[in-house]
Amino acid sequence: MKSLLNRRSVLAGPSHLVQDARASACAPSSPDDNEGATLAAAAEAACADAAAPASSPRPARPVTTLRPVPVVPSQVSSRGVQIADTAEVEWLAEEEALTPFRVFRSFAYSVSLLFHAKELAYYVALYQDGSLWRALKAADLEAAEAAFHHFEEQATRLSDGETRRAQLEAQNEQLARMIARSEVQAERLRSELQRRGTQEQTVASRQHQVRKDVSQLEAQRVAAQAHLNKTHRQIHQLNLTSNEAIPHLPSR
Repeated sequence: MKSLLNRRSVLAGPSHLVQDARASACAPSSPDDNEGATLAAAAEAACADAAAPASSPRPARPVTTLRPVPVVPSQVSSRGVQIADTAEVEWLAEEEALTPFRVFRSFAYSVSLLFHAKELAYYVALYQDGSLWRALKAADLEAAEAAFHHFEEQATRLSDGETRRAQLEAQNEQLARMIARSEVQAERLRSELQRRGTQEQTVASRQHQVRKDVSQLEAQRVAAQAHLNKTHRQIHQLNLTSNEAIPHLPSR
């Protein structure tokens, strides 16, 4: 039992000494001793650093590396395509040293796949309003066709706005023509209705006049018939009177 207590005291001894040393170091010293005051200040600073909780360091934010956008796409440049000198391409075109293999045109943009037979080289040129804008050079036809399709897609995207503008202009012109035809048709219908109304009014007026004339003529006919009947009666009466004046002759 004693041996166990002795071993525990031996094990606990150094930690107790360390705690006593820290306590004595952190205890205030007398102001009369300058060296002791300096040591006490250093000890207090060390105690404060030991007592302060360790702050966790902030993780460093990764910095995104900026990469320049290549003029020639990676899928094209990896196949032996390089940027060509536009002045050289224009000079070769003026010398008629280039043979066009393919041509694509979309509004103001056009793409040409050109073959330089003397050097067995291929050029892909992108034009804007007939002026050379960009040019690529390839050593084989397959790479040149890939570059041609790339410029073709680029020209198509660039001309999307002009395509939409042309469609809208055509639609607006068609709508204007339809509006003009509709207005002409509406004016024709208005004129037809007005003419029909005028004719109906004329017919109604004519019918009214005819009925009025018929009524007057009917009245005249009745009056004339009455007068005729009266005249016939007078004639008959006169005939009777005239016959009475004739002497009665005996028959033989």
